[in-house]
Amino acid sequence: MQILTSQLYEKQLKEILVLIMKHDFTAAQNFKTYLDTIILNIPTKEKKYKKSLYFDDENIKDVLFQGCIIIFYSDKQKDTFYILGITTKG
Repeated sequence: MQILTSQLYEKQLKEILVLIMKHDFTAAQNFKTYLDTIILNIPTKEKKYKKSLYFDDENIKDVLFQGCIIIFYSDKQKDTFYILGITTKG
Protein backbone atom coordinates (compact mmCIF):
# COMPACT_ATOMS: atom_id res chain seq x y z
CA MET A 1 0.00 0.00 0.00
CA GLN A 2 1.27 3.43 -0.99
CA ILE A 3 0.05 6.91 -0.21
CA LEU A 4 1.08 9.53 -2.77
CA THR A 5 0.36 13.25 -2.82
CA SER A 6 -0.26 15.48 -5.80
CA GLN A 7 1.59 18.71 -6.48
CA LEU A 8 -1.72 20.52 -6.06
CA TYR A 9 -2.14 19.08 -2.56
CA GLU A 10 1.41 20.12 -1.61
CA LYS A 11 0.78 23.67 -2.89
CA GLN A 12 -2.58 23.97 -1.13
CA LEU A 13 -1.19 22.57 2.13
CA LYS A 14 1.70 25.03 2.08
CA GLU A 15 -0.74 27.94 1.63
CA ILE A 16 -2.88 26.74 4.55
CA LEU A 17 0.15 26.26 6.80
CA VAL A 18 1.47 29.75 5.99
CA LEU A 19 -1.89 31.24 6.99
CA ILE A 20 -1.93 29.33 10.27
CA MET A 21 1.72 30.21 11.03
CA LYS A 22 0.95 33.91 10.71
CA HIS A 23 -1.18 33.57 13.84
CA ASP A 24 0.40 30.68 15.75
CA PHE A 25 3.46 28.64 14.76
CA THR A 26 2.69 25.88 17.26
CA ALA A 27 -0.85 25.56 15.91
CA ALA A 28 0.58 25.08 12.41
CA GLN A 29 2.90 22.35 13.66
CA ASN A 30 0.02 20.61 15.45
CA PHE A 31 -2.20 20.90 12.39
CA LYS A 32 0.45 19.29 10.17
CA THR A 33 1.21 16.50 12.66
CA TYR A 34 -2.44 15.58 13.09
CA LEU A 35 -3.07 15.85 9.33
CA ASP A 36 -0.18 13.45 8.66
CA THR A 37 -1.72 10.97 11.12
CA ILE A 38 -5.09 11.17 9.38
CA ILE A 39 -3.48 10.60 5.98
CA LEU A 40 -1.46 7.62 7.23
CA ASN A 41 -4.68 6.08 8.57
CA ILE A 42 -6.71 6.54 5.37
CA PRO A 43 -6.10 2.96 4.16
CA THR A 44 -7.53 1.44 7.34
CA LYS A 45 -10.41 3.90 7.64
CA GLU A 46 -11.31 4.38 3.97
CA LYS A 47 -14.83 2.96 4.37
CA LYS A 48 -15.57 5.57 7.04
CA TYR A 49 -15.32 8.42 4.54
CA LYS A 50 -18.10 9.51 2.19
CA LYS A 51 -17.97 9.89 -1.57
CA SER A 52 -16.52 13.26 -2.56
CA LEU A 53 -18.84 16.19 -3.04
CA TYR A 54 -16.59 17.38 -5.86
CA PHE A 55 -16.41 14.23 -8.04
CA ASP A 56 -18.93 11.67 -9.29
CA ASP A 57 -16.71 8.67 -8.53
CA GLU A 58 -17.10 6.19 -5.67
CA ASN A 59 -13.31 5.88 -5.42
CA ILE A 60 -12.82 9.57 -4.63
CA LYS A 61 -13.66 10.50 -1.05
CA ASP A 62 -13.52 13.49 1.27
CA VAL A 63 -12.00 13.64 4.74
CA LEU A 64 -13.21 16.51 6.92
CA PHE A 65 -10.50 17.89 9.21
CA GLN A 66 -10.47 21.15 11.20
CA GLY A 67 -12.40 23.18 8.64
CA CYS A 68 -10.62 21.58 5.68
CA ILE A 69 -11.55 18.91 3.18
CA ILE A 70 -8.86 16.45 2.10
CA ILE A 71 -9.76 14.76 -1.19
CA PHE A 72 -8.26 11.37 -1.98
CA TYR A 73 -8.55 8.70 -4.66
CA SER A 74 -8.34 5.00 -3.91
CA ASP A 75 -6.81 2.85 -6.67
CA LYS A 76 -7.57 -0.67 -5.51
CA GLN A 77 -5.79 -2.35 -8.44
CA LYS A 78 -2.49 -0.64 -7.59
CA ASP A 79 -3.16 -0.68 -3.82
CA THR A 80 -2.42 3.05 -3.80
CA PHE A 81 -4.08 6.12 -2.33
CA TYR A 82 -3.59 9.48 -4.02
CA ILE A 83 -4.12 12.63 -1.99
CA LEU A 84 -5.53 14.96 -4.63
CA GLY A 85 -6.03 18.19 -2.73
CA ILE A 86 -6.92 20.02 0.46
CA THR A 87 -9.26 22.97 0.60
CA THR A 88 -11.05 24.99 3.21
CA LYS A 89 -14.79 24.51 3.50
CA GLY A 90 -16.83 27.27 2.06
